[in-house]
Amino acid sequence: MFALLSCLKRPWRVQSRCIPRVLEGRHVLGIDETGSGKTAALALPILHRLSEHLFGVFALVVTPTRELAFQLPEQFRALGSCLHLRIAVVVGGMDMLQQTKELAARPHVVIATPGKIKALLENPDIPLVFARTKFLVLDEVDRVLDVSFQEELKFIFKCLPENRQNLFFSATTTSNLQSCLSVTRIDCMSTRHMKA
Repeated sequence: MFALLSCLKRPWRVQSRCIPRVLEGRHVLGIDETGSGKTAALALPILHRLSEHLFGVFALVVTPTRELAFQLPEQFRALGSCLHLRIAVVVGGMDMLQQTKELAARPHVVIATPGKIKALLENPDIPLVFARTKFLVLDEVDRVLDVSFQEELKFIFKCLPENRQNLFFSATTTSNLQSCLSVTRIDCMSTRHMKA
């Protein structure tokens, strides 16, 4: 992990609060403002675990928009440059057959929008690709938990191993997010009114 952290001189609040808990194997919800280092807080512990056991689809990152899905690979690659990461971005508007082939090649990290990954998981061969997935990340979870994605999320959750770690990250807290927290055992690491 220290090699992965060499580019960071001092972790930001969300990183110092979330990374140790993720490495302990806990489910985590990190809430902090945009630009606070949330992506590193989710990516670094995933990359650390991946460096110990390089195999297949290790993490599925679900994000609400194509734009976010295309931003995340850059950050994963920068933080894990020494790992030679294989990343697939799975979003609408792209060739379904090509994306199926990319998933069948078992990239280390899959970054997807809810509707597109659900559509691909409906192919009976694709859930097997995710059989050993260790992390499910909902990035911008406040938006992913929107009512319009509920069916997709239920389907995605059923296709992933039960023993995975769930990491949820957001810049805001909404009523949907509060409802989710009330029925889960997720450690909420909000840095909103906390001192560094």
